[in-house]
Amino acid sequence: MSRINYLTRIEFGEGEISRLPQFLADLGVERPLIATDKGLVASGLVDRVKGLIGSRAVVFDKTPPNPTEHAVMDAKAAYDQAGCDGIVGLGGGSSLDLAKAVRLLTGHEGPLEQYAVIAGGAARIHSKICPMIAIPTTSGTGSEVGRASVIVTAGGRKLGIISDFMLPSLALCDPELTYGLGPFLTAATGMDAIAHCLETFMAPAFNPPAEAIALHGLSLGFGSIKAAVTDGTNRAARRDMMVCALEGALAFQKGLGAVHALSHPLGAIREPILHHGTLNAVLMPAVLRFNRDAIGPKWAELTSRLGGQPDQVIAELNAALGIPASLNQMGVTEAMMRAVSEAALEDHCHFTNPRLATKDDYLAILMAAA
Repeated sequence: MSRINYLTRIEFGEGEISRLPQFLADLGVERPLIATDKGLVASGLVDRVKGLIGSRAVVFDKTPPNPTEHAVMDAKAAYDQAGCDGIVGLGGGSSLDLAKAVRLLTGHEGPLEQYAVIAGGAARIHSKICPMIAIPTTSGTGSEVGRASVIVTAGGRKLGIISDFMLPSLALCDPELTYGLGPFLTAATGMDAIAHCLETFMAPAFNPPAEAIALHGLSLGFGSIKAAVTDGTNRAARRDMMVCALEGALAFQKGLGAVHALSHPLGAIREPILHHGTLNAVLMPAVLRFNRDAIGPKWAELTSRLGGQPDQVIAELNAALGIPASLNQMGVTEAMMRAVSEAALEDHCHFTNPRLATKDDYLAILMAAA
């Protein structure tokens, strides 16, 4: 077992899930809402977690792939009706982001859009919210240690609600919970974590500790993702991928970039439903090429660590992992791309890309990834 204090408390290690009752008691939580999804219910993991807590736990299992304000409000209603006093987010980034948004509403009135960072919402968020434990079951978003909840609001926009107060009270990271994750989701969520490390390293803000963490996470993720996809029970690979996801999110407090500025509005599209990590993987080579001249010696650093030209290496890795070859293959049309290229200009990640993109630049990136 390892305890890490960086932004928030992290309990990391195989088998740590067994200590959940102790962690809830530490936070004074007696009746938690478990925010999760139907896939984890079917897997039996939700029953396992509920068994650790006891009959006082309440389950909300209707988290959609891209969490919506409507689902958040339904979960908050379940929280209120049951008289809950804390939240356990259990699942991938969608469940954790939904849990964070529900937590926000335990001390704030809706609607959610007023708390989005692009609307100046951070100043409206305070600390008087319930405790939360975040338990990731994928190694991807790192939402368990992130300040953001990314939600498709009632108005149809996928927006980031960002504040230090949004950090979970505790992140419980147990690599054993990822052993049952299938090859495709292991690949897609793993590439999400790798994208976080790459984008954070490239972001222009001065933050050497974040860059060091991002590079360490990148090395672990790049070195382990194929093994994790090939053999889901590979303990070392699963552990390394969970660290990669954790470090990517610890580091991206520094900022992300054009990949996420595009994947957020793409994720707001209602049909087809597009997986966030898969989008990041498909977009990454084109964004790397777009940023090359703006990041100077960082390109050489990435080339050294990845063993080749970064854009080419990531494209080859995507192919080896079975990631879709293009946005078109995922069902994204040119009309969607044109709308997304305009929406990206309003995403909070747009402003932290090392090279500020125009609408035409974004469209060109999308077309290159098509």
